[in-house]
Amino acid sequence: MNADSRIAVVTGGAGGIGRAIGARLQRDGHRVALWDLDGDAASQAAAALPEGTAIGVRVDVTDESSVAAAMQATLARFGALHVLVNSAGATGPVANVSDCDLTAWQRCIDVNLRSVFLCSRAAVPPMREAGFGRIVNLASIAGKEGNPQMSAYSAAKAGVIAFTKSMGKELALTPIRVNCVAPAVIETPLLQQMTAEALVASLDRIPMRRAGTVGEAANLVAWLSSDQCSFSSGATFDLSGGRATY
Repeated sequence: MNADSRIAVVTGGAGGIGRAIGARLQRDGHRVALWDLDGDAASQAAAALPEGTAIGVRVDVTDESSVAAAMQATLARFGALHVLVNSAGATGPVANVSDCDLTAWQRCIDVNLRSVFLCSRAAVPPMREAGFGRIVNLASIAGKEGNPQMSAYSAAKAGVIAFTKSMGKELALTPIRVNCVAPAVIETPLLQQMTAEALVASLDRIPMRRAGTVGEAANLVAWLSSDQCSFSSGATFDLSGGRATY
């Protein structure tokens, strides 16, 4: 998967899955822009990669003007865009719907779904100009099954899956492919936002009886970002240790 001279943006690129994806894409030959709300952490993550291959960009992926500025900065630095990985996310409130705070619920929708729309929309023009594009969205098994007490997160990730299907069809006659990955539990700091009970319940539903690794997620995203992924678009790829193979 030689990607020499290709440029990738990874949202949520300062930690967890996003940082692993950025590192993997860089090893494959991409130059990478790591977008994150924590600009210092994004810059540190970029500095950990070989000199000249990565930059960190502070961006609020829920804000239209911030996304536009980040895209402008990325294009100014690298001159093009070929790959977008939407991996920014947050689990949001853990509560029954009847007890859920509206502000927290809406913030979860914004971080996990609105961001995918804003970043994907901004990515299409430079990808069309480049003549190549791969958009990979990080959804979740929660978007397929609906996790109890995680209505906002589940609804947002279901939205990501449907958004991927829609956009993939819209761009099917272009060189741009749009797909998403639906992980179950992955070993990242994000797990700390889950209650112990919710984590145990999630692991119990995985036939492999373990969480996935960020490396396993990065490997799948790398293929979806490559030339080798040429006849799949609008698809959702399972990454759940056998939990949901539909």
